[in-house]
Amino acid sequence: MSKKPEELSDNELLAELKRRFDQNKKTLDDLKHLNAELRLVNKKLEESEALKSHFISNITNEIINPFTSILGLSRAILSVEKENWKKVISMVALIHSEAFNLDFQFRNIFVAAKIEAGEIYPEIMLVDVNNLLESVLESFKYELRKKNLKVNYSYVVEGEVDNSVHFKTDPEKVKLIVANLLSNAVNFSFEGNAIDVKAVRKPNELVISVKDYGIGISKENHKIIFDRFKRLDSGINSLNRGHGLGLSVNKAIIDMLNGSIEIDSELGKGACFTITIPEVDIEVDDIATDDNEMFFDNDTEIF
Repeated sequence: MSKKPEELSDNELLAELKRRFDQNKKTLDDLKHLNAELRLVNKKLEESEALKSHFISNITNEIINPFTSILGLSRAILSVEKENWKKVISMVALIHSEAFNLDFQFRNIFVAAKIEAGEIYPEIMLVDVNNLLESVLESFKYELRKKNLKVNYSYVVEGEVDNSVHFKTDPEKVKLIVANLLSNAVNFSFEGNAIDVKAVRKPNELVISVKDYGIGISKENHKIIFDRFKRLDSGINSLNRGHGLGLSVNKAIIDMLNGSIEIDSELGKGACFTITIPEVDIEVDDIATDDNEMFFDNDTEIF
């Protein structure tokens, strides 16, 4: 049974006061620590909301701009006189370009949404990688032509490979990965330059690199370019489309395929992205085809 304060000796009273002081000090320290943690959480929430708002703003811009261009060009075509048919061809080419970019952006958005919901899984098939890459390059031929860009493409087989034609992976996801890298290379290349696309089929993995000779990326930005809520150019009316969503989608897909992605770039010296994807070690009979094209059919010449 505890003593009343008046029953305590001086030493006992001092000891009790010290105990209560230490207890109050600990409580105060705990409150300070909790308050600091709450401030940190609040700061992170504010940053998260700001990043998401910035992300939505950028994505909205990527969608609204092509739609606005398509509608404006369509109205202009309706008012063109018959003798100015060459102008119509030019405007149709622009509509095709905007629709291509819009389709591309939507596919990244849909995949990003599935990734967030945890509803995306690998669909493994036997893939003719050379045909797949040529298909992606073909789909970008008009975008390349607009900036007078040349693609140096090579596909090589190294080592003893059981099946030199087919590689076991998810064809649609590899196609989107390469398309995102090629899209960035096109957008950030200087006009009249070149883009190097190289694929190396090894016994148990596939290595694909896309190298441009454009504006490049500073060392400090190498990590944040894979953040889907960030882009290096925050300007709403920027001349170039952002890296953000496409590369973040790539990172998520590559992680799902147990692969890796590396970047070698400096400002003003272009950028080289290299992806490595291991071959899936399971029995697969289904062979991938190009029946479901990811992008618009470019077989018809626009001009």
